[in-house]
Order: sequence, then C-alpha cells, then structure tokens
Amino acid sequence: MSGPARATPHASSKATVLDVIRAAGVISRVGLIGATGFTGATISTVVRKLIDEGLVVETGRAESTGGKRRVLLQLNHSARYAVGVHLDHAGNTYVLTNLGGAVVARILRPGVADPAAVVGQVADSVSALVEGVGIERELVLGVGVVSPGAPGAPGADVEGLVGELGRAVGLPVAVDNDATAAALGEHWSGGIGGTATSAALCMGTRLGAGLVIGGITYRGNGGDAGEIGHVSVDALGPVCWCGGRGCLEVMAGPAAVVAEAGELPSLARELKGGSVAADFAAVARAARRGEGAALGLLERSARCVAVAARSLANLMDLEVLVLTGPGFAVAGSVYLPVIREELGRAVVGRGSGGVDVRLSRSASTAPAIGAAALVLQAELVPLTQGLRLPENLAAAEPAALAPGV
Repeated sequence: MSGPARATPHASSKATVLDVIRAAGVISRVGLIGATGFTGATISTVVRKLIDEGLVVETGRAESTGGKRRVLLQLNHSARYAVGVHLDHAGNTYVLTNLGGAVVARILRPGVADPAAVVGQVADSVSALVEGVGIERELVLGVGVVSPGAPGAPGADVEGLVGELGRAVGLPVAVDNDATAAALGEHWSGGIGGTATSAALCMGTRLGAGLVIGGITYRGNGGDAGEIGHVSVDALGPVCWCGGRGCLEVMAGPAAVVAEAGELPSLARELKGGSVAADFAAVARAARRGEGAALGLLERSARCVAVAARSLANLMDLEVLVLTGPGFAVAGSVYLPVIREELGRAVVGRGSGGVDVRLSRSASTAPAIGAAALVLQAELVPLTQGLRLPENLAAAEPAALAPGV
C-alpha cells in the first residue's frame, strides 16, 4: 500500500481479523499478527473461531522461506450473502452478492415511485434472487437499499420505509445514498484496495461522489458528503434545483447532455424521451459510432466533470478516483481520458503522476453492489471508535504467495 499508514477502528478482534483477511485476499496467521498487532495466541483463537463459523478457510501454503511453509487463509465466499438494491428513475437494480462482494445473481426491474410499490417490488425481488440461486435464506445477512437521494428520486424517502421493508423481506435493512454505497462496494470488493484516501465518482441519473478514508466511508454530518454534482463550475451559470448557480449537475450531468442533444437535429432523432438514462445512453452510442455532435457534447461534459473532480482530488488529497455508475458504464471511454489528463497535470502534491483514475470493473451495477456491501460490513466487520488497528498488510506478509496445494 502507498501513502501513510492508517488505522481502522473495529468493534472486536474478530471483526478486525476478518476484515484484514478480506482486504488481503490470502494471508497467513503470521501475516495477521503483523497486520493487526495481536499476539499469536489471540490470532490463533480468533482464526479458529472464524473457521468454525465457516467464514474463513485454509487454502494452500505460501512459498518456503527456509522454514515450514505457512498455511494461507482466505474468506469462504459462499458462507454468507447479501442483497443490494439500487432505486433509480432509469430502473431498479437488484443483486445478490457473496461474502467477497462478487455478484452471483442480478435482476433489473422498472422504477416505481409509490412507497407500497417499492416495498412490494423489493420483497418479490429478494425472494426471486435467493430462490433462483438456490441458497438457504438464513445465509443472507440482509438487504441494502440505496438511491440518488435527490428530491423526487425513487426511494428518496426510503429511510421512512425501513421498518416496512424489514417486515416484508424478513431481513435486516440498511439504507444510504448510491454514491457512498458505490465507494464502499469498490473498497469491499477490492476495486480500490486499501489506499489511504479514495473516492468513487458515480454517474447515474445524477452525479455524486462517495469517499473512503482509511477504509471507512465518510458520510459527513448529515450523510450528504460527496455532493460533487453541486460544485459550481460556472458562477454565472443557470440556477440548479439546489439553489446554487452553475452546478456541475445542471451544467454537465446526464440530464444537461440529453437536453442539449434534443436541440440538435442530428441527435434529436436518437432520443426516445423515455428516461434521462436511456437517452444519455443513446448519445453515448452515437458518439461511439463517430457522430461528431454527440462526441462534442460528451467531451464538453467530461471537461466540466474533470474540473470538479480536480477540486475533489485537491481537497481530499485523493490517491485513487474510480468512475462508476450506469452513466460511466456507457460513456466511460470518453470521460476517462479527459479526467485522467486533468488530474494528471493539475493536482497539487501528487507530482507528475497525478491521481490514479480508473473505470470501475462493474460500473453499471456498482451502487447495488455497494448496497450489499453496506450489509456485509455492518454484519461482519462492524466499526466503532474504540480499538484502532493498522492495515499495513504489505509489510505484514513479506513472503511471496504460492498457489494452493
């Protein structure tokens, strides 16, 4: 890991050890001692408990360094599951993930706004996912539900439905905004590793950012940290719904791109008017076909997004920025090089290399995956302000790892 060492506060030694194993992928008991600072006796006891509970398995041995080869440990990915739900105007995405955050089943459903319809659809979809895969329901730890959180967005008031959702699905329910969840999902599944400070820039119906600092998602005082869509990129620009002028979202978000496309005869015929997401995807397809007007609109949007991303990178001293969400899934090939160039040349304190900007491996489903990660983290590696332990896994496990034997 690069950057200064960080500490993650866990609620128990068990949570600490399990989280270190998750982050490392594979690690020995000796490596766990180095990563956590626990004694050998404590590591032995905790690891035995995790193995007995089926959460961790032994998997081969490390290469010999002259003595006995160390036994390696990793998560038992099929030991537990979680459901993630992303509610959005463009449609609702449901995923079932395993313990490591990998998607094992997915369902796409139309967006619904009525609270009763939301509850009913979530309950039906959770049952369909679990029954479709054929796993025992008691292995499912809970359901995470996320949405953009903007006024009028599907599920914007989902916090008020937590009780009803819990009763309908018969499982614990966690809620958050989609950008924060996407950042957690990237962290949990290894997309941004254990870097000190990272962010996920999420583009769906709207633009938002999720922040991960020292392995912990930063939500701010009211849970609204990372509202990059409301960074002003033009002080004299149009008024945004938030009350500000020239906000990134109103200047360069998917809705702004679609609105401009509708005014161009060469692109207007590409738009169906069904949803912002569908029409934005149509503009992206036109750009990939070489339509100059479409490419111009996306590049202009990308430059605005890059300027806002530079502000975020400078404020947070970012090490990694992941582009994720359905918008970047369809148009990431245009946005990625523009944002990389901006952050490579104009970020303070990062030298000539700039910030590591990358496109998510699971951009289209990232918010739903992150929603499932909310549950996995809360149920398996809960955090507290008590015990603080290092995450320096690279120093803890110096020996090269060999394939399992």
